[in-house]
Parts: sequence; structure tokens; C-alpha cells
Amino acid sequence: MTTLTLLTPVLLVGLCLIIGFMLVKTRAAKSSKSSAVKTEGFGPSVDQEDSRTDPKTSTRVDEDCDYGDDAEGGDHPHVPHSQPRYPDDVMLKRSQHFYTLMNQRRTVRLISSDPVPREVIDNVIRTAGTAPSGAHTEPWTFVVVSDAMIKHEIRGIVEKEEMINYQQRMGDNWVKDLSAFRTNWIKKYLDDAPYLILIFRQTYGILPNGQKKQHYYSEISIAIASGMLLAALQNVGLVTVTSTPLNCGPQLRRLLKRPANEKLLMLLPVGYPAPDATVPDLKRKPLDDIVVHI
Repeated sequence: MTTLTLLTPVLLVGLCLIIGFMLVKTRAAKSSKSSAVKTEGFGPSVDQEDSRTDPKTSTRVDEDCDYGDDAEGGDHPHVPHSQPRYPDDVMLKRSQHFYTLMNQRRTVRLISSDPVPREVIDNVIRTAGTAPSGAHTEPWTFVVVSDAMIKHEIRGIVEKEEMINYQQRMGDNWVKDLSAFRTNWIKKYLDDAPYLILIFRQTYGILPNGQKKQHYYSEISIAIASGMLLAALQNVGLVTVTSTPLNCGPQLRRLLKRPANEKLLMLLPVGYPAPDATVPDLKRKPLDDIVVHI
């Protein structure tokens, strides 16, 4: 009886410890699951530049977390909206005209150094800035470079990395497929084009109080804006190359003194086609191959 009396407190303490451990473990599992649900599909993806290593835990930490309150939030006032409604025949003509215009868009690597009015470039970028974005965060920065020395520095960075890409990083099939387009790591157009437009994705915003503002669906948003930019360039008779220079993003970001929340998406040399410009004689997929009516 004496032994049982002595053991009872010990058993109670042990039982409490077991129950407490189980409760903590359950809460941690629920918290992890809730965090995963909240994160999936709602923020920029994490890449090498978007994450860091916690020195205490040796785990990768998303730099896009720990956001402050949105000082720009609140209910946005709504205003009336109207859109021109065209007769069927006018719609048909307009759709055909725009298709004809855009069907002439081609990737051009021989670009003239002839000057282009800066106001035209500004209007083209204004057009890209009308793209829809998640929660109207407008997660884009368009850096326009016209300075000859900086353009040449950009070319040096890109060509150095591209040579490694062609000779080491890219597979034989990729290099073979590109050879049909007569392209290599030499990027003369980066010097020739009067403008280089570098499109940066803002992985998060910065509020006036210095805290981070979450940008929803930033990758899709800036992809739409980039497409509108290409259409706007075609509309004014300018050409470009949709260049995505592999492994150049951090170097170009530092060269252009862009903040850490901006990641390079695309580099576009912009100008008129050179007099001797040629393009591959490509055919586009017919409508039946790209549309499904249900």
C-alpha cells in the first residue's frame, strides 16, 4: 500500500507529460497543414534567390513570408464602366485585323541601331502596365537601358554565361534544335538595339513603413504583362528577341542596382529590324490544333 501511494504521483506526472506531448504534436501538425494550404497557389514560388538558410536550424526559409499589414488595403471605390459594343461585322473585321498584325510578329536578332523615340517606349510600357494582376499588386518593374556602356556591360555578362550554357549546361538536343535558328552565344543585338528593356518580377512589395507586401500570383501576372508588351511593340512596328538569359539574373540585378525583391524575368532588345534582317520561314499551328470548342 505504501509503495502504491509513492508511485501514484510519479504515474500521474508521467501521464501528464505524455498527454502534453501529444497535444503539442497535434497542434504542430495542424499548424503545418494550415500553413501549406495558405501558401499553395498564393505567392511567388521560391527559387535560389528567394530563400535563405536559417543558421540555427540549417533549413531554407522563404524570404517572402512575414508580411506587414497592407497599408494600401481597404475597400476600393467602384466607378461606372462601359465598353464599346461593336456590331458583329465590325467585331469580325477588328479581330481579323489584329490577328493579321500579330501574325507578323517574329523574333528578330538583327536589330538596327536607328534611334526610336523615347515617348514610344514609354507608351509601350504604359500599355504593359495595364495588365491584370493578383489583387492589383502590379508586381513588375521595367528597366529601360539606352546607355551604350551599360548595354555593353550587359552584353558581356550575358555572352559569358551563354557560352557556358551552350558548351556545358544545355543538353546536346537543345543545342541541336537551336542550330536550326542560327543562334549562338554571340548577342550583337545587345549593343545594336537602341533600347534594352529588362522585365523584373517583384516577388513582394515594400510598404511605406518598410514592411513587406505580399504579391499574389506574381509570375502569372507579369507573364500577362510581358505578352501585352510584345503586342504593344508589334503595334508600333518595333521588333525584339524574347531573351531569358540563364544564370544572369543576379548579376544584371546588381549591375542595374535593383532591390533584392526583384528577379529578372526577361531581357528584350528593342528597335527597328536591320535592313538585312531575316527570320526563319516558320509556320504556326492551324486553329484546329490549338482550340477546342465544347
